[in-house]
Amino acid sequence: MRLATFNLLHGVPVSGGMGEPERDEKGRPIGLPPVADDTALREAVAALDADVLGMQEVDVDQPRSGTVHQVRSAAEALGAAHWRFNPSVSGTPGFPGWVEATDEQMALVNPAPVAAGSASAPSSAISTAGPLYGVGLVSRLPVVEWRTTRFDPAPWSLPLLIPAEPRPQWVRVHDEPRAVVAAVVEGEHGPFTVATAHLSFVPGYNIRQLRALRKWLAGAPRPLVVLGDFNLPGRLPARITGWTPLLRQATYPSMKPRVQLDHVLVDGLSARQLGSARAEVRVLPVSDHAAVTVDLDL
Repeated sequence: MRLATFNLLHGVPVSGGMGEPERDEKGRPIGLPPVADDTALREAVAALDADVLGMQEVDVDQPRSGTVHQVRSAAEALGAAHWRFNPSVSGTPGFPGWVEATDEQMALVNPAPVAAGSASAPSSAISTAGPLYGVGLVSRLPVVEWRTTRFDPAPWSLPLLIPAEPRPQWVRVHDEPRAVVAAVVEGEHGPFTVATAHLSFVPGYNIRQLRALRKWLAGAPRPLVVLGDFNLPGRLPARITGWTPLLRQATYPSMKPRVQLDHVLVDGLSARQLGSARAEVRVLPVSDHAAVTVDLDL
């Protein structure tokens, strides 16, 4: 089967010109160009052809991304009946007024609980809960259990380089709460766990969150596959967790990858499974992160 991780940059196309970023009253860039709809996102996700896809920097009902439900859009693009969105922010990250999302808001924008092995609730069952932002997981295979958690943000801001035309620009960004969503998936040979996370960009805080993630997943059924943007370079996530990396290749920025921020870590796999795994970095028209796919025998 194929598993994938993709930081969406909330569906912003970065090839062929991005357009002008949003600016404050002094003309300083404060956000990326708005996206009219989810057409480019659906095409990018469909190209991955993943059985299970973990996504980060995902919007739901955000004006900047056409007020679409991007997790549901991705699920429809893949023909995946099972999906879950875990919001970390209510409002728009990077703009004044956002607060931490609540479990009540998460319940409003996810399918109603259904019996194990059944399809998710129809789209009409999904309510609106205002603009939200977080992580999502979609699966073509039956999901027997969903698990979610969040991590507190770092208490300060840092300057980040954001993609923009004609050249990237530095923007000071406050950290936001971080989210994780995990699924216990019913595979052909038994259950396994897939989790996706987007960790803080603040050095030290992301290490603390990754250690907390390892502890949170300690009792999850193995095999375990952890996908995501950890904002940590190279081999560091594997050293911190003790899990096995399936990819050692730069993923960011997608236009000319120089550092690996997007990872696939596994635990509880046999030597045969590890030996047959095939990972690939996929540069797509959407996002400043490359996607990663891994073909794995589970």
